[in-house]
Amino acid sequence: MNRKKTFIALLTVLMAGIFLFSACAPAEAVVEEAPAVETLPLEVDVHQAAEYREAGYFMLDVREPEEWEAGHMPGATLIPLGELGERFTELPADQPIVVYCRSGNRSAVARDFLLEMFPSTTSMAGGFNDWVAAGYDVETGP
Repeated sequence: MNRKKTFIALLTVLMAGIFLFSACAPAEAVVEEAPAVETLPLEVDVHQAAEYREAGYFMLDVREPEEWEAGHMPGATLIPLGELGERFTELPADQPIVVYCRSGNRSAVARDFLLEMFPSTTSMAGGFNDWVAAGYDVETGP
């Protein structure tokens, strides 16, 4: 009879352990997938940039205010390259970014700076000069 009590006690402890373990075990982990990041080429031509603009991409002009006032892409945002390190928090994290300047050099520098924080970033080859030469819309003024 002593063996029977020991067996029942062990069985009770075992069953209690299984119950506790199953009650405390984490439910299936809910894994939230990170939003898909669109992979963009490092550089696009003005025609692709125009398509991106029409699709609602964020157009970032990194030229100086005087250049901006002389003409810029409609709907673009001006953050001069020299201010980008202080003002990058103004950029949208959930929207692809196309960077442009006058000829494409400053925009490539800005793109390389931004890519670590904003992986969906590209620059426009030929810059605003090529944009104008291709006949795309231009706004002037502040």
